[in-house]
Amino acid sequence: MTFRTRPTCRLCEAALPQTPSLELEPTPLANEFLSEAQRAELAREHDGKQELFPLVLYTCAQCGHVQLPVIVSPTRLFENYVYVAGTSPVFVDHFRRYAMAMIDKVGLTPGDSVVDVGSNDGTLLRFFKEAGMSVVGVDPAREIARQATESGVPTIEGFFSPSLVDPIRARLPAGKPVSLVTANNVFAHADDLHSIVDGVKALIADKGAFVFEVSYLVDVCEKTLFDTIYHEHVSYHTVEPLIRFFRQHGMTLFDAERIDTHGGSLRGYARAGLPDEGSPGHKRVMDLVALERRLGFGPGVDRPLQELQAKIRALGAKLTGRLEGLKRAGKHVAVFGAPAKATTLMYQFKLDGNVIDFVIDDSPMKQGLLTPGTHIPVVPSDALYSRKPDYAVILAWNFADPIIKKHRAYLDQKGTFIVPIPEYREVSQP
Repeated sequence: MTFRTRPTCRLCEAALPQTPSLELEPTPLANEFLSEAQRAELAREHDGKQELFPLVLYTCAQCGHVQLPVIVSPTRLFENYVYVAGTSPVFVDHFRRYAMAMIDKVGLTPGDSVVDVGSNDGTLLRFFKEAGMSVVGVDPAREIARQATESGVPTIEGFFSPSLVDPIRARLPAGKPVSLVTANNVFAHADDLHSIVDGVKALIADKGAFVFEVSYLVDVCEKTLFDTIYHEHVSYHTVEPLIRFFRQHGMTLFDAERIDTHGGSLRGYARAGLPDEGSPGHKRVMDLVALERRLGFGPGVDRPLQELQAKIRALGAKLTGRLEGLKRAGKHVAVFGAPAKATTLMYQFKLDGNVIDFVIDDSPMKQGLLTPGTHIPVVPSDALYSRKPDYAVILAWNFADPIIKKHRAYLDQKGTFIVPIPEYREVSQP
């Protein structure tokens, strides 16, 4: 067994129920791309097949937290990571606006210290550094952490925990507490969230803040964003369980807001102490709790996830029916985008080499590799023009509009983009 199954809730430690809330097809690890040499080795030792892992969600009957109990070694998941934020102009702009908003909201001034957990290539911290802050990143991806440090963003290689508090402080101005700790799209990745919060609380000043962004389960269910469910993401957050979780650690979720990143995310703000029940932030938190209750989220409640399961079936019938018809008509179909979420969708809807000719991705770290499990070659975007597929299915759907705008020439050559999520649409020249 190369994974273990957690029997208890990640937030409140209650025993998880026996019956799952949502079941998806087993998949390989979403970012486990292979080289041709690795595929050849796999063919010799494992009949050419990558290991598949269960992809099943459970809802805690005590606190309502939704989670994946399957835990794969974090080292295997993240040490050789192939995603870097700086390759996406959309995300670079998002992090620029994010940094400016945090400077204003937290009241940061030049000389203050900022730590980013899961800092990747340092894109976010670079904006804080340019504003005069002292910065330190923490990331387990060895090569990405090294490159970030060389580019001027000091980055500690490792998984964040209380044991890294002293090494982080050693990289910052002596005697000055950390004013802001950020964790963007990583607070859903860790099995031991208690350890992360303990480390954050040890780092931040009395008035310092912990700000995190995670995929919001309300958006996942409302917009059929099921492909954001994969083995790196072990938690699927809503607000109400988080309130109780932070309270256990002597902290308050003092503000929360919905943002449009990744199709719909939650940005949460936590700090030490009790809530200010008269503040606008507290009202925003309670408004989201009321929304979640109205939609049916809560301890032991499966209705939103059951409805999501039905939406997945309907989308699958539509997309696969269309693609199968195109292949019967002799059309060539490519995929545009090889994000982690593409693995979930491709396995759920059985989109393999019999349906997809090749996969396009703008990341040099993925080009020349083969997609996880399906082993379809990943190529640069010039393949849109040299190989001229009739249809290109955009699985990096959160970047669909910029992709389509950038590649109007593909439409001019009679190509058609298919965007399956959050609403199925086809885009071609009139």
